[in-house]
Amino acid sequence: MSIRLIALVALLALHAALSPHLRATSGPSDHGEILHVLNRLSYGPRPGDVERVSAMGVQRWIEAQLTPAKIDNAALERKLTRLETLALDARTLQRDYLGPAMAERRRRQAAEGTGGAPRSPEGTDNADSDMRGRTPASAAQRKSRQVLADLEEAKLLRAVYSERQLEEILVDFWFNHFNVNAGKGATRNYVGDYEREAIRPHVLGRFRDMLGATAKHPAMLFYLDNWLSSTPGAPGARSSGLNENYARELLELHTLGVDGGYAQQDIVNVAKAFTGWTLQPRQGSGFIFAANRHERGAKVVLGHTLRAGGVDDGEQVLDIVAAHPSTARHLATKLAIRFVSDTPPAGLIDRAAAKFTATSGDLREVVKLIVTSPEFMAADASRAKVKTPLEYVASALRATGADIRNAVPLARALRDMGMPLYLCQPPTGYDETAATWVNAGALVSRMNFAVDLSKNAVRGVRVPLTEEQTLAMKIGAPEFQRQ
Repeated sequence: MSIRLIALVALLALHAALSPHLRATSGPSDHGEILHVLNRLSYGPRPGDVERVSAMGVQRWIEAQLTPAKIDNAALERKLTRLETLALDARTLQRDYLGPAMAERRRRQAAEGTGGAPRSPEGTDNADSDMRGRTPASAAQRKSRQVLADLEEAKLLRAVYSERQLEEILVDFWFNHFNVNAGKGATRNYVGDYEREAIRPHVLGRFRDMLGATAKHPAMLFYLDNWLSSTPGAPGARSSGLNENYARELLELHTLGVDGGYAQQDIVNVAKAFTGWTLQPRQGSGFIFAANRHERGAKVVLGHTLRAGGVDDGEQVLDIVAAHPSTARHLATKLAIRFVSDTPPAGLIDRAAAKFTATSGDLREVVKLIVTSPEFMAADASRAKVKTPLEYVASALRATGADIRNAVPLARALRDMGMPLYLCQPPTGYDETAATWVNAGALVSRMNFAVDLSKNAVRGVRVPLTEEQTLAMKIGAPEFQRQ
């Protein structure tokens, strides 16, 4: 049988697994609406979800998802308990996991005569340097990799099994908005805590709270190098002076947007306001304010003069940018792109931005306005979005009722599709629009995953086979033979 025909049979088999949901679109009109809501506000429908939401009512389901703390999620929590590094603090991870691997690499470099090679700043050893398969991994290296592997597995398990689906969608959205890269040295120690403490608690809270939590979190301080930023000549400073990385991304990505009305001098003064916001990466420390490294004196940011000095300079900057009209519009646009279409209606953006301003950045109210709007429910919004690789994989697993026994191979599949979890290098995060994900290579990777899933050949995953698949296996069709 040709590869083309094998792929076609496999995709038809996957279609059969999805058919209970697909057939719903030919039923009553509310079934199409339910499918749209489940595909946009969750990682896709599971067997029986359309019927459950139909019985509950779409609006009641949305209201429940907007108050996730009231939803029982015990089944997911039980699945997460075997991931031993998930709840560990950064000091423990540095001491027991990442630190020993770093020390081993330094000893090996010294033994090979490379110990005198130029070094990165303290704590910036690349945690992925031994992940390229050049040398067999030692016990310390394997243990170091477990930190990221547990994070990846937890994200996939949450996407597939959480009953709080909208919360998981929003955690992914806001982590991507405030992206940090676990592949950058000591950042890996902090990524789990960053998502758990700086992102997750705030996705339906006030934006200013999340902005402040990310700004002070060691993951962000390390990733965008603010931990190195100092007033020139400060005693004990690890760099020559001011570092503008975080200041630039704060204005361009996190708040106002690239056309938000700031100037280069605003970036410089924001950077000065955040001097002294630092950490001690080799100790796995939390946020530290080093007053001796802070740039003193008045600073003007977006027309506002900062007079407090010290750590409050940075806090005042966060207050200013969180309340700025450009921030309201920038975030409203990004949320509308995520939930409605790649080119959302201007009127919806206007209303969402106005809601953000009127509620002092209450994200629950902004999201509610968008996902209950006529534009969200409009016919032209249905099937207007292309799923990212994570959404594609998670929705296929949910639709087929898959039993995930080991999610590590799924994380590898996402890497093949161009979306390695927690390893997006640029601060922009992964793109939300179709152009990034619709290309020949990406589509081939998705088709290969569909082929493997339909053959029950995805490692670590068991899919209940349809009657058609079972019959094909009985007669020995090669597309269903184990590899």
